[in-house]
Amino acid sequence: MTNVLVTGGAGYIGSHACKALRAAGYTPVTFDNLVTGWEDAVKFGPFEKGDLLDRARIDEVFAKYAPIAVMHFAALSQVGESMQVPGKYWRNNVVGSLNLIEAAVAADCHNFVFSSTCATYGDQDNVVLDENSAQHPINAYGASKRAIEDILRDFEASNGLNHVIFRYFNVAGADPEAEVGEHHQPETHLIPLMLDAIDGKRDALTIFGTDYETPDGTCIRDYVHVCDLVDAHVLGLKWLEKDKGSRVFNLGTGSGFSVREVIDHSRAVTNRAVPFNEGARRPGDCTKLVSGSTRAEQELGWTPTRSTLQTMIADAWKWHQTGHYDK
Repeated sequence: MTNVLVTGGAGYIGSHACKALRAAGYTPVTFDNLVTGWEDAVKFGPFEKGDLLDRARIDEVFAKYAPIAVMHFAALSQVGESMQVPGKYWRNNVVGSLNLIEAAVAADCHNFVFSSTCATYGDQDNVVLDENSAQHPINAYGASKRAIEDILRDFEASNGLNHVIFRYFNVAGADPEAEVGEHHQPETHLIPLMLDAIDGKRDALTIFGTDYETPDGTCIRDYVHVCDLVDAHVLGLKWLEKDKGSRVFNLGTGSGFSVREVIDHSRAVTNRAVPFNEGARRPGDCTKLVSGSTRAEQELGWTPTRSTLQTMIADAWKWHQTGHYDK
């Protein structure tokens, strides 16, 4: 089988990507420092513990497995934290990615799939966000991801590093077979926080900001199922294997839901009340982020099949009830 190096493969999205890669005939090699990932999630290929700030360790893994491509998910990703300690994000995300990119080029691995984010666009209300939209990130997390995109373009020009960049919107849901799922410490994502509140694992969900210029006053986001998302990454890898050149793709559904709408759907799916309270806005949060792009569908042939709010919540609830990683 063909090896693909998956950084962050012990994390939420990375572990789902490893399962999708294995199903597509590849061997995913997880490289993770386990700061936010879980070794229990590494089920679909070899595991190599390491940190992207350790260039020598990265070189060792490239030499051992000779991967034909890299899927780069490893990053710090908490918007609020990135506003408070931006240096941590620039160091971890950008310097770590630069080490990885230089190691890939040195190992003659020239196919690179990068997990970017719609946070690179910043707060652009009433703007249809596509791949050509201006990038004006308003937090260090989004800014660090935009910087990595720039680095990839520079290395394409200098070293022929072919890359696919995926800027995705809010990722939700879990593996419908509940082999892997979403589990962060601390948890910051809306749906697992909400399920914790429903299940009594936390007192209540906090709605951060109820005075946004939206129909119900709460933020609006475009949610995409994690399994649909990683399917796109496999398609992106195949795109690079066919030597179609570097490309940027938004991954979203084009439909936005407010925090209150997500709460309402959760009541319907779980048949339980959602205890919540209302808090102030968080610095760095945008009012509305919704994709307006069909490029992934038209060029990659990507068709999300599980990205309805009901399915995403139902899959997440199934995973939540397994109690995986609860220690």
